[in-house]
Amino acid sequence: MRVFLGMILGALLLVLCVYVYDSQSTSSVANGQNASISRTIVNWDVAAADWHAVKTRVHQDWIRLSSR
Repeated sequence: MRVFLGMILGALLLVLCVYVYDSQSTSSVANGQNASISRTIVNWDVAAADWHAVKTRVHQDWIRLSSR
């Protein structure tokens, strides 16, 4: 059980660190000449759209399963 908890916490910590790094690296130079040099690691718009699609599908599947 500790191993699974460690994996989950590690994944959450990784996502948090990448988000913080991306938000700091693009906040000051996103519109300047250095924008191509300091690109973000993750395309957060695409990740948000994919997360929304996953949540919608899980919700629809839950409704389908609970209606039986």
